[in-house]
Amino acid sequence: MSRAEAEAGRVPPAADSPAVRLLRGRARWSVWEIAFWALAIAAFFAFPLRLPLMTEIVILGLFALSLDLLLGYAGIVSLGHAAFFGVGAYTAGILAQRGWTEPLSGLLAAGLVSGLVGFASSFLVLRGSDLTRLMVTLGVSLMLFEAANKAAWLTGGADGLSGVTIDPILGLFAFDIFGRTGYWYALAVLFLSFLVIRQVVHAPFGLALRGIQGNSLRMSAIGAPVYRHLVVVYTMAAAFAGIAGGLLTQTTQFASLDVLAFHRSAEGLLVLVIGGSGALYGGLIGSVAFKLMQEWLSGLTPQYWHFWLGAALVLLVLFARGGILGLVRRFARRGSRGGPAA
Repeated sequence: MSRAEAEAGRVPPAADSPAVRLLRGRARWSVWEIAFWALAIAAFFAFPLRLPLMTEIVILGLFALSLDLLLGYAGIVSLGHAAFFGVGAYTAGILAQRGWTEPLSGLLAAGLVSGLVGFASSFLVLRGSDLTRLMVTLGVSLMLFEAANKAAWLTGGADGLSGVTIDPILGLFAFDIFGRTGYWYALAVLFLSFLVIRQVVHAPFGLALRGIQGNSLRMSAIGAPVYRHLVVVYTMAAAFAGIAGGLLTQTTQFASLDVLAFHRSAEGLLVLVIGGSGALYGGLIGSVAFKLMQEWLSGLTPQYWHFWLGAALVLLVLFARGGILGLVRRFARRGSRGGPAA
């Protein structure tokens, strides 16, 4: 602030504050981001026979992105994020089975129902410490799994939800067995969801979440509504996880208890460990790496691929802290320091 402004009793506008400039800088699109999405589009033409696998990668990426909102930005570790994935999957499937076969509205309904479940459970999850939250999220997921198993009249139980039919998207693009429409549909939903989440984390709300993750007591002392922020982000993460689950049901036209299983939550955490949490592209890059690694190792050693996957994760944690993105950043910093000296 200049001397003239100080004498006049004026302060610089909020738009010129360092925090706002920082957020604006982070919100700008880089050439690497554009290249990432261009590669996702090019993959459709480069690997036309692998579209079902790539659709799974896109859906897992959206699920990991929703989990990163909790873990990477709010510091909430969850072992039961699959609960919201499963709720969304069953919501989209049950609606389609009962005659609501329009995909876009069904997907929105999946996100809405999952968000409501996340909002209702947030008051239980966010009350305790980290360990308590971990156990409560796991408990909520296990209860929903057992409820879906017992309510076979609604969910199909262990046999799964059959008879799911989905209308063509916008009445024009029908789902096919080759996965063409499914891939474009899933990629479009991922991109739109990414835009929303990107806007959120680069807004003052996202900066507040970072502060809460770092020191919630200090944020509370300066007047930030810590608990309300955590409820909001937990609800948002649940809604986007539900959209991911709805996508899986609509693209495969089937839902089973597998969507609520514990391994779904574990996969989301593994993806973030591989790609890097607290960075939007960490979950997306991690989902690609995890699925390709799983596909390659299961084909190489069908009985022992879990062992090699575990070994790869141990090496990654030991030598690549922060996941793939952390490793790339360290190499980039070393290159930038070494460049001028050369």
